[in-house]
Amino acid sequence: MVFVILIVNAAFEVYFWLIIAHVIFSWIPVRQVWLMDLRDFVDRLVEPYLSIFRRMIPIIQLGGGGLDISPIVAIMLLRFAQPIVVNILAGTL
Repeated sequence: MVFVILIVNAAFEVYFWLIIAHVIFSWIPVRQVWLMDLRDFVDRLVEPYLSIFRRMIPIIQLGGGGLDISPIVAIMLLRFAQPIVVNILAGTL
């Protein structure tokens, strides 16, 4: 059971870093093919989760552009859920 708890905890951590990578990729232009492929792979993994929040949270308009805060909210919920899920699996909650 400890192995399952470690895997679930690691999955939360990996997903957190995938969301961070998604945000960074959205800020910088990508020209190399391998980076485009990596960006597309990350997008396919995190977009289903982020789209839940994008439907509820409007983009904040800033001059000519917009600020999407859905990744911030998604990360906050992920960080909130992580110890709860791990503790449930461990039987301490």
